[in-house]
Order: sequence, then structure tokens, then C-alpha cells
Amino acid sequence: MTSNDTTAFGGRLLIGATGSAAVATLPMYIGALRTTFTGTVTVLMTHTAAAFLPPSTVALFADRVVTGEEPSTWAGQNHATLAEEHDMLAVLPASAHVLSAVATGAAPNMLAATVLTATFPVAFFPVMSGEMWAKPAVSRNVEQLRSDGYRVVDPVWGQRYDVAFGDFVKAPMPPPPPGFVDVVRELMPSR
Repeated sequence: MTSNDTTAFGGRLLIGATGSAAVATLPMYIGALRTTFTGTVTVLMTHTAAAFLPPSTVALFADRVVTGEEPSTWAGQNHATLAEEHDMLAVLPASAHVLSAVATGAAPNMLAATVLTATFPVAFFPVMSGEMWAKPAVSRNVEQLRSDGYRVVDPVWGQRYDVAFGDFVKAPMPPPPPGFVDVVRELMPSR
């Protein structure tokens, strides 16, 4: 799923980051994107994502970071304004929780509300344990999202270190950064 396409492309990308330890790799994905992407990158972090990775760290790589934690920002940075200001949304990492929320039309946080408000392409890059990914409920949610017109990129299985087990486990992971860039390139509308 990786290409050697080095053609520059642009747009207004919104990246939704959810609460998964995999969010720690987000700067690496944004860095890879910046090699050919000339547009703007805004990152919308859920509360749990911000607990794993400080928004101030993400701000070193993105043009803007939105957390929704400050009520004083809600008038200018909310689900409606974020949907209006962007051309595409990539949810990386996409937790089982956000997949379920969007598949059922729920909006428990600003990210899910923004996905439900979006009229542009949305891609989900699921990251969770192998046991979670194999559950029928998760499969149903993924199929519902695809049926609703969202892109759900199947995770790549590989070895990752699990802190709780203190060992490497085989688990679903997001595609390597070039694969992420390819999906953004494919789905980003021409302006």
C-alpha cells in the first residue's frame, strides 16, 4: 500500500486522534505527510488522546491543534466550524469507541460530532488489540461505516510492544506512514 509518488499535493486536512497508545506515533505520520503535502494540517484530539500524547508535542508538527478542553474556544472551534474549514478527515488512530460512536450516529465527543457533520471524505485507521478487532460488534461497526460511505483502512498485523504484558504481541497496527499518505492523497478533493 505504499507508493513512490512524490508529487506535491495540498488541501485542508483534519486529523482526528483518539485515545490509543498508538497516538504516540502521530508525529511520525504527520512528518511523512509533510514530505509531499503542502496544505494545512489541523489535529483534533480527544481527551484520552491528549492524555497519551501532549497537545503541545503535536503542535510542533501540525498547523493547529484542537482539544475542545477550553470552553472559551467552543464558539470558534467546534464540530461545525471544523467541518466547514477542512476538505478531508483522517482518524488516526481510530479506536473501537469512535468506530462504534460514528457507526451508530452518536456524538459523545467533538471528534465524533465532527465526523457526523462532515460532507467531505473521512478515512478511519483502526488501532486496537487483536481480540477487539476480531469481535463481531467491531466487524459490524466497520461494515456499517463502509456502508455509510466512510473509508475504513484495514489494519496491518505486526509485532508491537505491549507495556501491560512486558513483551511483544502480534496486533493490528496502522499502515506504515507512506500508506497513510497514499490514502490522504487518494481521498483529498481537488481544490
